[in-house]
Amino acid sequence: MAAAHGGVRVRHVSKSFHVDGQAVPALSDVSLSIGMGEFVSVIGPSGCGKSTLLKVVAGLVDADSGDVTVDGESVKAASAEKKIGLVPQSPALLPWRTVLENVTLPLQINKSGNEGRDLRDPKELLEMFGLGKAMNKYPMQLSGGMQQRAAIARAFVFDPAIMLMDEPFSALDEMNRDLQRLALVDFWQSNRKAVMFVTHSVPEAIMLSDRIVVMAAHPGRIAAIIDVPLPRPRTEATYATDEFRDLEGHVRQVLRDQMEVAHV
Repeated sequence: MAAAHGGVRVRHVSKSFHVDGQAVPALSDVSLSIGMGEFVSVIGPSGCGKSTLLKVVAGLVDADSGDVTVDGESVKAASAEKKIGLVPQSPALLPWRTVLENVTLPLQINKSGNEGRDLRDPKELLEMFGLGKAMNKYPMQLSGGMQQRAAIARAFVFDPAIMLMDEPFSALDEMNRDLQRLALVDFWQSNRKAVMFVTHSVPEAIMLSDRIVVMAAHPGRIAAIIDVPLPRPRTEATYATDEFRDLEGHVRQVLRDQMEVAHV
């Protein structure tokens, strides 16, 4: 696959972890490209290496072999220059800081990485994520969905080149999850960052993505890449279209096929 300049390029990445003295492969020869302005979701059964792949791209885990570049640079260099934004499963907000203070935190850390950048206005971001009236509250005063929106706003504040999201809505109930994904797709459609989004939800992957990467387990590898040709902007009405339902059926069938192969 050809990588767009300035995006993310993963080339022949493999990774194993040692358990009880034995090497257990988590990723095997994974290659993937994400162009600038492209939203790519990664989906697959538990244990297929989705989160491990994201952590390798984020520079949190070193690959055993292969390499990753972000915006044409090594992960280490891109991280030092704040080109990588990360939204974990848990919001990880500091309880003693207000929402606004949490969102401004990345601007106060490694200030040299902010030089020459077009930084986002934290207050404007919070308004865009529907948190304008909550910016002076503390995390414990917010719902789970509001906390996760604050975490996403925090990741966008220094205008990274690539956004990595590791199941950010997994702890929410389905109604809140749907509201948050619609808010995210609305914000992304006006912002167009390169995004790598790990999820277990097929509807979520379809609603958000330009492409869906289906992974297989034992070892973790890419089984299929599915284009999502649904027109943008996407709204709640997108769920009800025949095209959405047909695509959902196709993605689910690919996932079932991979699970059947894994149990043979």
